[in-house]
Amino acid sequence: MPSCTLPIKAIPNAPRSAVVGWLGDALKIKIHAPALEGRANDELCEFLADTLALPYRAVTVLQGEKSRQKVLHIAGLTLAEVKARLTV
Repeated sequence: MPSCTLPIKAIPNAPRSAVVGWLGDALKIKIHAPALEGRANDELCEFLADTLALPYRAVTVLQGEKSRQKVLHIAGLTLAEVKARLTV
């Protein structure tokens, strides 16, 4: 089963969740949820899974649970497939 890791720059407390674009190798994503008690991480995983048409459990935080700089693990897609689905 293909999988990949994806560096993320997360911006919590945004008016709405949205993919902003690529910032170097990292994908910049605005998240509506506040950065309290893991709510922003949960919404980030759910939002990205929905955007990529994957089940919620396919996207997990590998590094950076308490940081804006994160590394996500995406099961079921290669990095090229992720980039193709994120037409930013």
